[in-house]
Amino acid sequence: MAGRKEKGTDFPMPIRAVPYRHQMEAFRFACGLFGILPEGIRESGSRDEPSGQPRAGCALLMEMGTGKTLTTIGITGALVNAGRIRRVLVVAPLSILGVWEEEFQKFADFPYCLVVLSGNGSRKRDTLRHMAGAALQVAVVNYESAWRMEKDLGAWRPDLIVADEGHKIKTHNISASRAMHRLGAKAGYRLLLTGTVITNKAVDVFSQYKFVNPAIFGQSFYAFRGRYFDMVGYGNHTPVLKKSMEAELMERMHSIAFRATKAECLDLPEMTDILRQVELEPAALQIYRGLVKESYAELSGGEVTATNILTRLLRLSQLTGGFIGNDETSAVEQVSCAKLSALKDILDGIMAEGKKLVIIARFVPEIKAICRLLENRKLRYSCIAGGVRDREAHVAAFQNEPEVMVFVGQIATAGLGITLTAASTMVFYSLDYSMSNFEQAKARIHRVGQRMPCTYLYLVARGTVDEKVLSALGDKADLARTLVDDYRSGRNPFA
Repeated sequence: MAGRKEKGTDFPMPIRAVPYRHQMEAFRFACGLFGILPEGIRESGSRDEPSGQPRAGCALLMEMGTGKTLTTIGITGALVNAGRIRRVLVVAPLSILGVWEEEFQKFADFPYCLVVLSGNGSRKRDTLRHMAGAALQVAVVNYESAWRMEKDLGAWRPDLIVADEGHKIKTHNISASRAMHRLGAKAGYRLLLTGTVITNKAVDVFSQYKFVNPAIFGQSFYAFRGRYFDMVGYGNHTPVLKKSMEAELMERMHSIAFRATKAECLDLPEMTDILRQVELEPAALQIYRGLVKESYAELSGGEVTATNILTRLLRLSQLTGGFIGNDETSAVEQVSCAKLSALKDILDGIMAEGKKLVIIARFVPEIKAICRLLENRKLRYSCIAGGVRDREAHVAAFQNEPEVMVFVGQIATAGLGITLTAASTMVFYSLDYSMSNFEQAKARIHRVGQRMPCTYLYLVARGTVDEKVLSALGDKADLARTLVDDYRSGRNPFA
């Protein structure tokens, strides 16, 4: 993400991009908390403790699409350049790990070595032990692995720990949260990244702040709850924030937090595209590769036309979405959950922000699986797919009813004639090959009545036809002609 540079900046972000104003402000706020702003430009964001020691934690409460990752890379580079850190641990949801690798490669304007810890436990530990040789070492790992590897990660001694999508540790007594609290206590610097620390209830603040800076709300959950909340309801199990303590809670929370919403970031572009690559499971990838070979072999047995290439491409696209049909029984088998897992993480983030979401998919089995996921999470949704009646009622419910948080649409049937401006974020779970359908679907949220910049997330299975389809749509190219040309040039058009 790049944008207009803030005027008069004497302490630039060490990134290969021009940051937006809010990103620059977030960068300087964090650097002020960490005590690395030059004396000449200390400002209200510089909040040293009375002792003169900078606070070690900062929360970036930045909504999806405002550039938390880029800002964090800039802060990391500033800490490196100030000689404060040599090892960074990034903990994030599984589906986002690859994003950190890509964003560092794209934006970091300082030397580093980054590894994503993957594979079984012994392989992850071996990778961590053998990191060496760079001015900055960055290890990226998911939350479950972080608590299972807590001893190894602690022994690695990260100087900076980043908790991405920090609402994942909102519950104070689960294993992942406890591990992050203990790891954070040993690190010199901590960053918490999330759209908002308050998800369904204000009590969620405690665990996240115990990681980022326990001096704000203390070490004891029960002392925190007793100070700020009344316990009400049946059995006195429901915490309700005391009106008399609301101002203090917010003041303490924002003392180390930088807040950015899409509505407030006036220099954001009208539309932002975010690629979210997912990894097919080994078994699914094996099936996919077999189908690629089979499809290529079938082409050599007859005339190569746009129609027969797209027909074979169809099965590959179905598989990347998680499903494959059985030609003999006409049954549909689920072979992958990779995109569903990535969608769960996106849902967690957008629901934590209290925002609505539009999900677009191509195939009926995908639509059904997405709807089951929403039902299991007790999220109310509207859906328009083939055969659905009362389209207007589904649209009206999403647009007007606060409880209806998600709209699920099939790209061929929900891309025309409807307005979904209650959301400013759209997920493309899968795509068809029609440029018209693609542009019409995007226009459902980016139209008259939309008051915020729009964010589009694309779930793409790495190393598959998903990449070809999205690339062709982005370039406004004729996908079928491109694939036919690939074949006639001696290349496998599906590889």
